[in-house]
Amino acid sequence: MKAISIYIFFFGLSFMVVGQDSVLQQYINIGLESNLALKQKKSSYEKSIEALNQARAYYLPEISLNARYTIANGGRVIDFPVGDMLNPVYSTLNYLTSTDAFPQIENQTYQFYRPHEQETKMELIQPLINPAIGYNYKINKELLKASNADLNAFKRKLVGDIKTAYYSYQKTVRLQHLVKETRTLLEENIRVNNSLYRNDKVTVDVVYRSEAELSKLEQNEAIIMKNNKMAASWMNFLLNQAFDTEIKTLDNIDLLMGLISLENAEELAFVNREELDQMDYYMKAGEYKLKLNVANGYPTVFAAVNYGIQGTNYSFTKDDDFFLGSLVLRWNIFKGLENKSKIKQAKIELDQIVTRKSQISDNIRLEVTEAYYSLEAAAKYVQAVQKEKESSTKAFNVISKKYGEGMVNLVEFMDSRTTMTTAMANFIIARFEYKIMEAEFERVIGTYILPLEANDNINFK
Repeated sequence: MKAISIYIFFFGLSFMVVGQDSVLQQYINIGLESNLALKQKKSSYEKSIEALNQARAYYLPEISLNARYTIANGGRVIDFPVGDMLNPVYSTLNYLTSTDAFPQIENQTYQFYRPHEQETKMELIQPLINPAIGYNYKINKELLKASNADLNAFKRKLVGDIKTAYYSYQKTVRLQHLVKETRTLLEENIRVNNSLYRNDKVTVDVVYRSEAELSKLEQNEAIIMKNNKMAASWMNFLLNQAFDTEIKTLDNIDLLMGLISLENAEELAFVNREELDQMDYYMKAGEYKLKLNVANGYPTVFAAVNYGIQGTNYSFTKDDDFFLGSLVLRWNIFKGLENKSKIKQAKIELDQIVTRKSQISDNIRLEVTEAYYSLEAAAKYVQAVQKEKESSTKAFNVISKKYGEGMVNLVEFMDSRTTMTTAMANFIIARFEYKIMEAEFERVIGTYILPLEANDNINFK
């Protein structure tokens, strides 16, 4: 109950933040619908569904139509000494009656294979007692659940990747705006310095210094432009769109600075992470596999029913049809210790799954710890650079006024301007890096609510 209440609290905060950025949510929906890697995962999940349907089908009877028409020549013969058995009797009867009423007959010879023969029948086979069918179905059911958990884990990672790409792109857009504003300031500074130089108010090195600052800005602008294009391409790649598709810009950015405790974050992760559920399903499937191998030593019973026609030619009279019903017991008493080896293998696989789950639990705990402290540090960094930006902006306004009045030199002015621009850039970077860390923290504790799909409501009975 404690974990559930924490989950509801944190979900409320996350929902509020996501609700404020409907554009990002729209992109997430597009990615969950169109991402190519996710489509491959969905195909694997759908394949698991069909495997479960196939396992369920073994409960049903098997009905088949079998037809055979045979032409035979030669082969074994059957000698029937009917003449040797009856002729002495007939001779005696003829002697006693003084007649020839009982003629002598020849011995008969019959071909074992009839020259022409057909058999056409419908056959129904229904398993009655077969533990392997039940365990096989249960195994596939657990594997389907594991496949669904794997699919949802990939969806959660995709959501985190889309958020990261989105915030990375928005960061470059904000930096481009800052470069544009700074360019306007530097170009104006070059214009003023050129005017001062023409009027012999400053030396030519002042002009060169201003032009050098603009060149440095252009270098940074080229790097930002490259990062912008790459971030947009990555975003469109995740959404399965053309790489040059325009990405909508973000009007504002909300920062969720309140953190839950590390202990509560770990509890959420262990409740929500699909990787642990997946291991539980694999473990259950492994247990059923062990029972399946044990059950292979049990007897099985099935019923077989046949109805059809037989004869040398095809005809449909009451003398041609036949009916057979059978109850068949099969018990594999000894198979060269094969089943014993399978049982041992199943136990080893179970041990491996337990070890793997323990490893995943440790990895999740490490991920949560790293994401928690990274987000905590990012929040503190945002607050620090915000103060730096505010202070450097105020300082530049004062220096700029003094520079206009000739109270400070160009070096002080340019240094103040550079400090302010750097602080603004750091503030932009810090805010969006915080959002990226926030998306990663959300992923590792599993609080993003994934949308339900049609296959999520499969009846596993």
